[in-house]
Amino acid sequence: MIEKISEDLVRYGPSLIKAFKDTCIMVGISGIFATIIGTPIGVILAVTNEGGLLKNKYVYSILSKIINVLRSIPFVILVASIPWLVRAIVHTTIGVKGAVIPLIIASSPFMAKQVELALLKVDKGVIEAYTAMGFSKIDIIVKVLLREGLGGIIQGVTLSMVGLIGYSAIAGTVGGGGLGDFAIRYGYNMFNPYLMTLTLIIIIMLVFIVQFIGDFAYQKISNH
Repeated sequence: MIEKISEDLVRYGPSLIKAFKDTCIMVGISGIFATIIGTPIGVILAVTNEGGLLKNKYVYSILSKIINVLRSIPFVILVASIPWLVRAIVHTTIGVKGAVIPLIIASSPFMAKQVELALLKVDKGVIEAYTAMGFSKIDIIVKVLLREGLGGIIQGVTLSMVGLIGYSAIAGTVGGGGLGDFAIRYGYNMFNPYLMTLTLIIIIMLVFIVQFIGDFAYQKISNH
């Protein structure tokens, strides 16, 4: 068994390293764009809901429904339903480029909801105190709400990144590249349980690393 594993590592090691790099690229790029897109949407949801600083039931209702619809779509179905959009943006539907767009679309609504929940947990008394001191609503959002909710936002980003790792593995099964593609191509299709197990271990380790970094950042923010 050890000889078999050693032979597999020598033969498929370069492909495994490339798959790991592809997964990191997909998760990194998608995570950045999901945060950029999801954070302001989450802020809008938080300040326009019932009791928010900029209460607006129409804006909140429309945005909330869009977010809920996008969150309810299984990732595999999402990938299969938007090849035309992916091709129009990146001119391909396979590989890392082809996987990034669906990953961003899938994770941005989740990120928006996490930001909303983080900001809703901010003590209302703090907001009222700054309002009484004459701070404008924009100042309160930027200088108080986002600052007080930063820890929760970091937790949301961490959860989104962990989810993206899982999504990226699914994307690999439909031509997206990365560790999911490696597991299917060299593990499942070639009836090689050792490579399947090794890929699973790498994905789990990647999740632990992301979670550790997120928890570390959250502790730093909380202590500060």
